Amino acid sequence: MTILCIETSTKVCSAALCKDGAVVEQLIEREEGNHARLLPTYIEQLLRTAQSNGLTVNAVALSEGPGSYTGLRIGTSTAKGLCYGLNVPLISVPTLQIICAAARECPAVKIQPSDILCPMIDARRMEVYTALYNADLQPQSDVQAAVVDSEWANGRTAERSNGRIIYYFGDGAAKCQSVLAGPEWQLIDGIVPEARYMGALAENGMRKAEGTDLAYYEPFYLKEFVAAQSHVKGLR
Repeated sequence: MTILCIETSTKVCSAALCKDGAVVEQLIEREEGNHARLLPTYIEQLLRTAQSNGLTVNAVALSEGPGSYTGLRIGTSTAKGLCYGLNVPLISVPTLQIICAAARECPAVKIQPSDILCPMIDARRMEVYTALYNADLQPQSDVQAAVVDSEWANGRTAERSNGRIIYYFGDGAAKCQSVLAGPEWQLIDGIVPEARYMGALAENGMRKAEGTDLAYYEPFYLKEFVAAQSHVKGLR
């Protein structure tokens, strides 16, 4: 199975071509604000790679959120257009699960089967989008927008740790270090969602027949979008 994977939920923009869960090619930009400009060129190059390797794209995988409103909209519109054009299904993959897959592959740590994974996406101030996963990437709690304070940290420790390590990571994790200071909490730095980690997750979704209705699909924003007044002259 060949899957074209798109990840645009954070500042990082990436796309990858995966074959049977393995990465054929990934293109990535870590600088903010380039999603709309770079994603079409990434897709074009990956489709050329597929053609040159005799591969037929069987599905498009999309990082569903939560995350950046703008990034998710760019990824969604691109993925929908590809699915209509290629006549293939759309498979949405939870962004937090993608970040967990990235953390599990980090060579700097050795995550044990009993450990807990706590991905965090920055949601401004001390708020993050987060959930708890086990080492097999199965969710252990609902996704939530949480203010990370001592009460929240103590609740997660009492509910889930039982002497196990809770690894936390993602672009919202570093700002929480002063709160998550106990020995049961361990930061994995530098973890971001990347399209190359989506292939196996998307294949699992395909096997479970978790295709998405293109006409009605919307990203998982988690929080409602509130538009601010424009500061651009003439648009107020």
